[in-house]
Amino acid sequence: MSTILFELGCEELPPKSLKPLRDALQASVTEQLTAADITFDSIKAFAAPRRLAIQIQGISDKQPDRTEQKRGPAIKAAFDAEGNPTRAAMGFAKGLGIEASELTTIKTDKGDYVGFEQTIRGQATTELLPAIFQTALDNLPIAKRMRSGASRNEFVRPVQWAVLMQDDTVIDATIQGHQTGTQTRGHRFHSPDYHSIAHANDYEELLSGLKVVADFDKRQMLIKNQVKALADEVNSDAIVPQDLLDEVTALVDFPIALRASFEARFLQVPQEALISTMQADQKYFCLTDKTGKLQPYFIFITNIESKDPNQIIEGNEKVVRPRLADAEFFFLQDQKQPLFALTESLKNRVFQDKLGTIWEKSERIAKLAAFIATLMQQQGHDINVDETVRAGILSKADLASSLVSEYPELQGIAGTYYARLNDEPEAVAASLEEQYLPKFSGDVLPQTPIGICLALADRLDTLVGIFAIDQAPTGSKDPFSLRRSAIGILRILIEKQLPINLVALVEQAIKGYSDAEGSKIAKMGDTFTQVMAFLNSRYRAMYTEQGVSVDTIQAVQAINPHMPLDFDQRIRAVQAFSELSQASMLADSNKRVANILVKSEGDVADTVDEALLSESAEQNLYANVKQAQTRVQPLLEQADYTQVLQTLASLDEPLTQFFDQVMVNSEDAALKKNRLALLKQVRALFLTVADISELQL
Repeated sequence: MSTILFELGCEELPPKSLKPLRDALQASVTEQLTAADITFDSIKAFAAPRRLAIQIQGISDKQPDRTEQKRGPAIKAAFDAEGNPTRAAMGFAKGLGIEASELTTIKTDKGDYVGFEQTIRGQATTELLPAIFQTALDNLPIAKRMRSGASRNEFVRPVQWAVLMQDDTVIDATIQGHQTGTQTRGHRFHSPDYHSIAHANDYEELLSGLKVVADFDKRQMLIKNQVKALADEVNSDAIVPQDLLDEVTALVDFPIALRASFEARFLQVPQEALISTMQADQKYFCLTDKTGKLQPYFIFITNIESKDPNQIIEGNEKVVRPRLADAEFFFLQDQKQPLFALTESLKNRVFQDKLGTIWEKSERIAKLAAFIATLMQQQGHDINVDETVRAGILSKADLASSLVSEYPELQGIAGTYYARLNDEPEAVAASLEEQYLPKFSGDVLPQTPIGICLALADRLDTLVGIFAIDQAPTGSKDPFSLRRSAIGILRILIEKQLPINLVALVEQAIKGYSDAEGSKIAKMGDTFTQVMAFLNSRYRAMYTEQGVSVDTIQAVQAINPHMPLDFDQRIRAVQAFSELSQASMLADSNKRVANILVKSEGDVADTVDEALLSESAEQNLYANVKQAQTRVQPLLEQADYTQVLQTLASLDEPLTQFFDQVMVNSEDAALKKNRLALLKQVRALFLTVADISELQL
């Protein structure tokens, strides 16, 4: 057992790709070693700005020997009547490099054959490793490879050196066009020369002395700890997004965190703009107080251990000041006119060629939001319809602002700031930011009633319009993010407990495209059908992400509820039903009932003639059905679907006895029709909640 060290030294690797490259390299090497039957105790990948490395400890020196059985022709074809080997047997033996006399007999179910067992000697690990590492490098997820100079070797960045060692010995190989050796480099500035690695086990410790923390995770933890310590000194919390942390970790070999400051006057600017520019442009970690309010500090990570850190701090403060000043300028420039005035320029900005301007979209949002607000009012929600209309008209105004033009991610956020500065009602102002929620899977939902109305109206308007012009999502293409929008609509209606019918919403959204000159939607019926089908199809994506089984979703979709909140209540009821001991039998019985009814000829009656119930089992089932109908009716009015299915579970035994003792397809036509009518009532009872015949229990 020994230790293997592989290192590829490069020019600075792309910071956003460093961690994925490290993980992919380790995964590929591990997979290849396993496939080659080479055992090892542990494998660790390293990644720093100028290197990717793998250290494998306790690796076996060679592959194990293995025995292979070669099977030749059948015994009858291998030997003649006198027992001498035929040309077939001799040819087989020659191909294996042995004499025909060394052949053995292999017995199988299909007869006896000649054969031979040979031992395949395992290759030395050192012979296999160069190809394993080169293959791993070739398979790395690199979007665009490059060549360096006259070399034909391609990689994400020019390669400078390659190390491949077994303990203290070089494994001679050429990888990425470079001869392997023991020479590595330290920190570009603190230790730029080549240094020899005495032993593969010394790698991490040697680089540490050369001002390189090679372990990506260890380097990241150092950054997190330093950032927290500096934030604590000013009683603040650091904003540390994982993506930014990964990128900063990939930019430095030897992280040193420093805290700088900026003028407090910049805090009048929306903090989202300041945070955006400091994170995206400068890779800084911003600080907030315990309430989330931005503080006039930021923390940055330097790659140099300076004798005079103040110079570095002052340099970063000098660099960030103009960027913050730009944000301040845009913010102040926008305030020279009220937010509503910005809507004028929206009349010349196209939302979509066939669907009109952004101003027209704002008008449609206002009307649709008012319709939703009215529904919410009727359901007891405290919401002002006039303020909802005002919010709809202002909903896209900030798209014409200088701040959003410079920082597109601030759409909605900027509108909220400007609305408050213009003394718009707080309900209106807050809704302008909330209209874009949820922005991604699992994101928070709008909290205010008007924000809910805008969020629904905006998504429904886009959904209807894009389907109307035949640009529905296809395959992986979804340029208008309609799939995400659809799930956003369903989540809002479900999680905000809004009993609103999708049919009413989609119909109203379609009407919004009509004016005195006609409608922008040519085929309103087709658009309605397609949008409803699309929305219904998103239930599966949404619920499977929550861990709900596909058959549960299909059981509810089979009855096609049009109210998302109602759909969700049925899903929860079916989930609870699936846990019952009677569930499997009832699901099977429902399948049987459904099949019988489908195959029946003619219409099945809705009512049962009690006088024709001749068998005790069918009489018992009918009595239980009547009792269940009485018990579930008030439960259905309360939408207590869980209790409905709990109640119907009592039909398990009567149904089982019915199928065991009663012939449905009786030769007596009257009896047959009556029994079909009874089964129809059973089927109808379960379909009040879901089609449980879809369940695979």
